[in-house]
Amino acid sequence: MEKLLGFYFLSVLLVAQACAQNKDSKIRKVGGGCDGCEAMFEGMPASVSWETILAAINEPGEPMIISGTIYQRDGKTLAPDILLYVYHTDNKGLYSPASNQTTGTRHGHLRGWMKTDSQGRYQFSSIRPASYPKGKAPQHIHPLIKEPTTSLYWIDEYLFDDDPFLTNEERLKQQKRGGSGIIHLTKNEKGVWIGRRDIILGMNVPDY
Repeated sequence: MEKLLGFYFLSVLLVAQACAQNKDSKIRKVGGGCDGCEAMFEGMPASVSWETILAAINEPGEPMIISGTIYQRDGKTLAPDILLYVYHTDNKGLYSPASNQTTGTRHGHLRGWMKTDSQGRYQFSSIRPASYPKGKAPQHIHPLIKEPTTSLYWIDEYLFDDDPFLTNEERLKQQKRGGSGIIHLTKNEKGVWIGRRDIILGMNVPDY
């Protein structure tokens, strides 16, 4: 009897492992690696909306709202339920964690998640990030994408066409992963920077 029970539990374990391996095999590895990107999931809420707020109302800096639509690889079909994670520096150019922050500290406190709605929409409110102190890197926002059937991957950073550090040399460095990340900002009557970026899944992403 003990041998039969042992054989039974071993069989159950092997079936469970096979199922897990089969599930993992459905996740395609794309993007060619993503150093430190696992922090995307640190502190992620259980429920994610298509819009989010990164900066509190008293956050130092110039307020900014960026929105857009995410499309499938054909650039036309709307892509719902796509997880988009963004993070960026504060108004001093630092990835500063909040005083009570315990997760994702390497990405600072200006970070957030969105899951596209049925129309592929996303939107986030924050402040306009500053360049790194004593550096000449353009102002930028880091975006990561997680599709249900792929590993997470990075796309081109959000850059701003009026940034004096966005030189022709910097523009030529862009890989246009997900499409161009260079966007145009305008200020509305309330003094809020408004910008838009549409994203095409897998565009110029290795192994997609």
